[in-house]
Amino acid sequence: MKRVIHVVGAAICNEQGDVLCALRGPQMSLPNVWEFPGGKVEEGESSEAALVREIREELGCTISVGKLLADVFHKYEHAIVHLQTYEARLIDGEPRAREHAELRWVPFSQLRTLAWAPADLPTVEALLAKSCS
Repeated sequence: MKRVIHVVGAAICNEQGDVLCALRGPQMSLPNVWEFPGGKVEEGESSEAALVREIREELGCTISVGKLLADVFHKYEHAIVHLQTYEARLIDGEPRAREHAELRWVPFSQLRTLAWAPADLPTVEALLAKSCS
């Protein structure tokens, strides 16, 4: 049986209504695909706390975590990823790509033009069905 990896992602929206998208680097697993920034939940850590920590580590900024947007289980060759993606807002700092190849603010209307990691596709559809609050 494949192991389950619990990860969290942030759909960070700016005041213009764009969402922050992160391009996975060529050295990462699933290279050169777009995702919502975030990372693994550590044992004993809540999803929300993990997301705040991961965004601080990966992007060097602080977010407030909002509503759960998508709760997805996706089977990859190496494992099953349980991805919970939350709406989020920047409250301090400016995002910088510390681990990703690129960060980009993308208008909702252009989200489908990016090559997304499969586990993130349900979040893209959830965002298109509503706007960030």
